[in-house]
Amino acid sequence: MNISFHTEEWPVKKPLVITGHKFNEHHAFVAEVESGGFVGRGESFGVYYLGETSRTLALQAESFLDDFSGDMTREAVHQSLPAGGLRNALDCALWDLAAKKAGKRAWELARIELAPVETVYTIGIDTIAAMADDARRKSNQRILKVKLNDDQPVERLQAIRDARPDAEIVVDANQGWNIGSLERYLPQLEKMKIAMIEQPLPRGGDQDLNGHAYPIRICADESFLTFGDLDYAAERYQMLNIKLDKAGGLTEGLRIAREAKARGIDLMVGSMGGTSLAMAPAYIVAQFCEFVDIDGPLLAKYDRQPGMVYDNGMVSPPRAQLWG
Repeated sequence: MNISFHTEEWPVKKPLVITGHKFNEHHAFVAEVESGGFVGRGESFGVYYLGETSRTLALQAESFLDDFSGDMTREAVHQSLPAGGLRNALDCALWDLAAKKAGKRAWELARIELAPVETVYTIGIDTIAAMADDARRKSNQRILKVKLNDDQPVERLQAIRDARPDAEIVVDANQGWNIGSLERYLPQLEKMKIAMIEQPLPRGGDQDLNGHAYPIRICADESFLTFGDLDYAAERYQMLNIKLDKAGGLTEGLRIAREAKARGIDLMVGSMGGTSLAMAPAYIVAQFCEFVDIDGPLLAKYDRQPGMVYDNGMVSPPRAQLWG
């Protein structure tokens, strides 16, 4: 088995601004695993708020290859690597390789039946007028995900709601509020029929959510990384956002999804960004989820070919030439 890694930069249509960060391009970290004439591929973005970049992932990959011995299986990868971008890329590449060798699709190997998937469209932080205009221009997107910080969030949302009274809207504060802000904004967001609020409070500073039942569901993102966080997050949140970069691969993502659904916890699947190669395995996890955020290719100038097919928010299953 031959294993290689490389990094790629994919330009975006415009920088995506969120609380405390600006994404000027998609930095893809790609793993390729070759065996028996078949090549499996996996892509990750890394977890930026944990310090992961394409460079740190490349250094981690070099060290991993120097130290690893034995058969390269998904089980071995999970035992040898911590959760994060490197494990995600390798795990997804091994799923792709297994599907190609078996002549089946990855969801068949996972014993999952596919249903239609509809993604959100993400609106980054900008001027109030620009955010409302972005929402208006995306009239073909039924579900909008609006990035907010603590600077005029209600005014921004109201402008978007006025521009798109028909849209289902979810909010992502990316740790940008505090408990006082959240409780002050909630009545106004409830009037605007906001469907969900994602990660309003800082990771590690969300104890104030424990035991509360708010009129709008609160979803954990930065506060929920892996299976080991499930009990902690379930005490504080009504919904969990599974991202394969955080979880460290499709294997862990599916484990989380199955356990969460068994407990009756609502789910969302997201991504840290990237091309269709990163979105394809998330499509499988999307089968368990109420909200799906795999719109990375819609925000980029270019995508892989063949990429995922997006049609007015609906996303077609990844073709075999792409992944899985």
